[in-house]
Order: sequence, then C-alpha cells, then structure tokens
Amino acid sequence: MRILTASDSALLVEAADLDEAMRLNLAWDGVLGVVERVPGARTVLVRFDPLIVSAADLAAVLAATEIDAAHLPVTGEVIVPVRYDGEDLDEAASLLGVSAAELVNRHLAADWKVAFSGFAPGFGYVVSSDPLFDVPRRSSPRTRVPAGSVALAGQFTGVYPRESPGGWQLIGRTDAVMWDIDREPPALLSPGTTVRFEQVRAQVVVSENADDRADARPVADRHAVAGATDPGSPAANEAAVEIVRPSLQLLVQDSGRPGFAALGVSASGVADRRAMREANRAVGNATGAAVLESVGGAVLRFRGPGVAAVAGAGGSLELIDVQGVTRRIDHGAPFATVDGDELTLGHPTSGLRYVIAVRGGVAVESALDSRASDTLAGLGPAPLVAGDVLRVGDSARHPVEPDVTPRTLPAPGDLVDLEVTLGPRDDWFTAAALATLTGQEWTVTPRSDRVGIRLEGAVPLERSVSGELPSEGAVTGAIQVPPDGQPVLFLPDHPLTGGYPIIGALTDRSLDLAGQLPPGVRVRFTVKETS
Repeated sequence: MRILTASDSALLVEAADLDEAMRLNLAWDGVLGVVERVPGARTVLVRFDPLIVSAADLAAVLAATEIDAAHLPVTGEVIVPVRYDGEDLDEAASLLGVSAAELVNRHLAADWKVAFSGFAPGFGYVVSSDPLFDVPRRSSPRTRVPAGSVALAGQFTGVYPRESPGGWQLIGRTDAVMWDIDREPPALLSPGTTVRFEQVRAQVVVSENADDRADARPVADRHAVAGATDPGSPAANEAAVEIVRPSLQLLVQDSGRPGFAALGVSASGVADRRAMREANRAVGNATGAAVLESVGGAVLRFRGPGVAAVAGAGGSLELIDVQGVTRRIDHGAPFATVDGDELTLGHPTSGLRYVIAVRGGVAVESALDSRASDTLAGLGPAPLVAGDVLRVGDSARHPVEPDVTPRTLPAPGDLVDLEVTLGPRDDWFTAAALATLTGQEWTVTPRSDRVGIRLEGAVPLERSVSGELPSEGAVTGAIQVPPDGQPVLFLPDHPLTGGYPIIGALTDRSLDLAGQLPPGVRVRFTVKETS
C-alpha cells in the first residue's frame, strides 16, 4: 500500500482495489489515535488526533496491517424501484457501446452491493460484478441534480438523496427515500447492503407529503415511516431568541457531528471554532454549546432575561431596549438582556461570520448528537428566517470568562496567508502548478459558501495526470482542483468524498481564518515545513 499525507491530521492510504480498501477499513477499527475512517473506491482516508499519535507512528501501524481474507459482511437487502428515463441514458449507453435498452436490462440483472458511503448522507456507492459498468463522469458537472436521480460514474451506481450539484451520468429516477434520520439505519443504501433495482413503467404522482411518497424500504422493514425534526416552540415564560431580520445566512451551529462518516455524514459544525469558544466562554457555556452563526448583519430580539455575547466578525453591535434607548456592545464581551431587547449586528467591516452565544445555549432538537445545520446534507435545523423563535437552554454551568485576546480578521482587498500541507494528489499536478499554488495570489469569489470557498487566480493549476480520479475521502480545508484549474477550498459542509484531485489541505490552525474570508480577500498559500 502507499500512504500519503492528506492534511496535518489525516493520511490517505491507497489500496490495490475496492475490495482491499474495504478490508483495510474494517481492519483499522480501534487503532489508537484514529478518529474516523472514510473509505473510497481504492483508498481509505484515516483522520487521527495528533495529540495521541504522530503521522509517522500511525503510518507504520497502518502499513503493518494484515487484512482478513474472509468475505465482507452483508448487512441487508433493499429493492429500489427505478424509472429509466434519465437525461444521460442514451449518452451513457453510447459510451459503453451498447443500446439504452441493453444498459437498462443489465442494470436490472446485475447483483449490486453498497461498497461505501460518501458525498452526502444517504449516498451509497453501489458496485456490481458486471464489467459493463465503468462510465466516465460528465465533462461539465450539473449545478443541480434532482433528488432521487439514479446515476452512473466509474464502476458505481448512486442515487442522489437530495438536490445537489453532481457530475454523474443520470439514467433514471426513483421515489425511494435514501436518507431518513428516524430510520435505522438512516441510510437506505448503507455499506454492506445488497441492492436490486426494479423497473417502474407507470407514471407515479409524487405527493408533497413525505409520508405518502412511493418509498423503497429495507426488505425486513417495509412499513417504516419517515419522520421530521421539529425544534418545537418555547413556552410563554421561557427565555428565547426571536429572529427579527435574518442575515444572508443565519444558522444554528455547534462543534458538529464527527464520527458518522460510515453513514456518509460529514462533521459540519461552526466555521470559526475559535469564535464559538470565545462567545460561549463569555456567557458561561460549555465551549461547544449551540450558537448562532450569521453571515452578515441581522436583528435578534430577546425574550426574558439573559446573557449574550458576539464574537467572530468585526462590525457595529447595538442593543436597543423597549424604550428605544441604544447602547453599544463590545465585541467578545458578555452583556445582559431583558425582555424585548433587540440586538442589531451591522454589516461586518472585517471577517464574514458573527457568532452569537446566549447563556444556556440555543436549545433546538439534535440530529445525530449535534444541533449543527449542515447545508449540503440538509441535516439539523433549517436556515433561520424572520419570525423563527429559538428556545434558550439551561445548560450553562461555568463562570463567565471573556476572552480579551486581540484578533484581526481580514476585510475585502486584504491579503492573508494560509498554511497548507501538500497532498495527497500533488503528484497529479505539474511543477509549474505547485509553484503557482504558493507563488500566486488567489481571490475569494462571491460564489463561496459553507461547502467551499471558490478561489480565482490569473493562472489556473495545470495537471500532469489526465483522466479521472476514483472517488476518495476529503477533509475540511482540502484544496480540490476541478478541470478549470481554479481551486475550491473545502469548508465544514463539504462532501465526504469527491473525484477531483486534492493538491493540498489547510493546517488545523488556518481553518478558523478560512471560515472568516469574505469575497474580495486575497489569499496566499504557504507550505508547512515538516520536520
């Protein structure tokens, strides 16, 4: 096997093939210091805690692994009804040198099994023994692929659990619910599951009510019913926060949900961890308590007495009471609130995201042990809108500890340095591209979000290796390079796996700064010196 650097806290292990990658993934269960494993088509991404084990020591342990020759476990069987009317059906058939009818017939006849999960919750990479299915991705990915789309890429079939971007070849669609957090397991296509596709010829009318949808179920659980997360409403006498005017994006966030990569769920969580820690300490919460994350200005109204603090982006902060009296609020300092007080967050003059903590934490329903809103996966609370009311919890158990450490965040036009480690696919790029990565300034474009920061440079990064990369795991902070050569810097809501090569990744100490980069900021990458 070959072991590559994926970041300062992750290694990417190359296997001979998909089967070996699956066996290695199973063999590393319980290895000291390993936080999470993300299997791919021929790789396993191994995230580790550098405080417990070094990269060199972990690599030695991984390299010495003896894999079990036993068969991989089978975890169940599902039947997925498919309407074979995808936009790319004819093109995919042509690429494979068969008719559309033969492609459909062989897709129906093949024995399929879910090899691993990734990209998004409920997205299973389903593989068969039929050698026909080895299809290149589209040369230009779609910006929107409808939920339920059945698609081909490489040797895999996949079903998009929700609307998202994607570059797979669309051959059909299904009304099956791929992801239901109230189902066990939540993913219909979970690793180890055998899959049989059945053709649906009649037109099916899909109800707006999720409970009425034609829905594939595990064979042993045909009558499971999908559920929905409802944060509930505060009682009249409970402390709460009302959204008077939301920002461009106002979300509930916490430290995220690590540990669910096997379900295709990324950690997500707040984009600026330092700001969350500062705000929570200022009001006496645990550092990972749920907060509000606001891209830009907003207006919040407090119900009942409480304590709040604002960290992260810099900008004017004003508290207006019911009498109309205005007072300025200091950044990072706790302030008392009474019923009817309104907090106005001005447009940031530096940074991008405010983090607002309230004593007791924001008390919404959790999903997979976290209250974080994952915008790519659709997990956690929905983006907040005017009129939403959030209950304040009672979990504060710590003294108020304002953090007085000064912090300067960038404004549009400023130049910032971000530290990176090269790899795992820096060898897919020319020497000139590696020089360009660190020698050229990159501008943050407005087409950026919590999934990733789209960067633009005068000279695109040139690849030395053509062709497609089999899907493999990616970390937060990874610098992925699409065919146009303009990098995308992954933020917390990035997909777990992807097929474009990753030239490098931010070090942990640069991640929080990346979450505060507004459009127009200029970025310069510097390579971390290794001992």
